[in-house]
Amino acid sequence: METVPVRYIVNDVTACVKFYTELLGFDIIMNPPNGFAMLSKGNLRLFLNEPGAGGAGQSMPDGVAPTPGGWNRLQLQTNNLEAVITRLKGKGANFRNELVSAKAGNQVLLLDPAGNLIELFEPKD
Repeated sequence: METVPVRYIVNDVTACVKFYTELLGFDIIMNPPNGFAMLSKGNLRLFLNEPGAGGAGQSMPDGVAPTPGGWNRLQLQTNNLEAVITRLKGKGANFRNELVSAKAGNQVLLLDPAGNLIELFEPKD
C-alpha cells in the first residue's frame, strides 16, 4: 500500500507532536523548529503545520488563512475501542462525543490539542 499523506493545521506543533506520539503511537519523521512536523503511523504520514509556516500554512490570495479544526478527520481503527477510550481518558485526552454504535461498527471522535478530529473506529466482526 502506498503512503497516505494527511495535513492538519495546528496552533502548537510541539503540543500536537506530543499528543500524537505519546497518546496515539505515531513516530516522528521530522520535527524542525519552524512550525512544522512530519509523523508516521503505518502507511499514514501526518504533516502538522502552524498557520503561516511553510507553503501549506500561508494565507490564500483572498486573505483567508488556514485554521485548525473542522469536521474532516482521519480514522484510526482499533480492535478494542472501549479499552482505548479508557486509556486515553486516563491520560487526559478530550473527546467530542461518547461512543456511538452504528451498523458498520463503533466510533468516537477524539480532539487533538488544536481541535482537529481523529475518529477512533472499531469495525463490527
